[in-house]
Amino acid sequence: MTIATINQTIQPQKDILLQHPLYEKVKTMDDLRQFLECHVYAVWDFMSLLKALQNKLTCTTTPWFASENPETRYLINEIVLAEESDLTLDGKRLSHFEMYVEAMQSCGASTTELEAFLKNVVDTKNVFIAIKQSDLHDNVKAFLDFSFRVIEEGKVHKIAAAFTFGREDLIPTMFTEILKNFQQNFPDVDLAKLIYYFERHIELDADEHGPMAMQMINELCQDDSQKWKEVEEVSVLALEKRIGLWDAIEESILMKAELA
Repeated sequence: MTIATINQTIQPQKDILLQHPLYEKVKTMDDLRQFLECHVYAVWDFMSLLKALQNKLTCTTTPWFASENPETRYLINEIVLAEESDLTLDGKRLSHFEMYVEAMQSCGASTTELEAFLKNVVDTKNVFIAIKQSDLHDNVKAFLDFSFRVIEEGKVHKIAAAFTFGREDLIPTMFTEILKNFQQNFPDVDLAKLIYYFERHIELDADEHGPMAMQMINELCQDDSQKWKEVEEVSVLALEKRIGLWDAIEESILMKAELA
């Protein structure tokens, strides 16, 4: 099996995501805020997938020892550097999650529910309990639960699959579609931080992180047919959970509009 085979397998799920009716539902500032308040959980758990890969593929403990594969070590460290310490629009160093939260706040989206959820993750010391206890949409819970189950299982090629095919490989095209809608629907609103965040993702993922993530998959699986099979299975599941997340965001936008 190869990257090309997996891309062929997951194309139906990618098509559903790229043609999802959600994009056309983001028409007002309230719609945009609702989108951000739901989507932020995907931005957050992405960072956990990334750090799980760094823990597996580099040495993050002392005493230090060189990790097994210098190539994957380099690839993941390069991605971590940009995702965890990128330059913001105003020249600060922040993670992409923190940039996203700042962008939410700058356009009036609420971070109250997010902050309460993250506090509960800390208080319970168990992300699965925090997910279960939250008031998030069931699809958002399922999305988060899937990511952390893959992390907990600890198979690095599976984590890389969720990270690469469920996220990095998809983001450039998907975020371009969202960005087009934002520019069309909100020409008179200052969305500078949000647009910068999306454009930064498009630039990094299309030009650097996407190809790096694909190379990482090749390095991790090599000629192991079982690993390739598991990468394919996780990739399909990751995209199905993403479709569920998109369904949840669309539903929440429609429900909020009905209540208005």
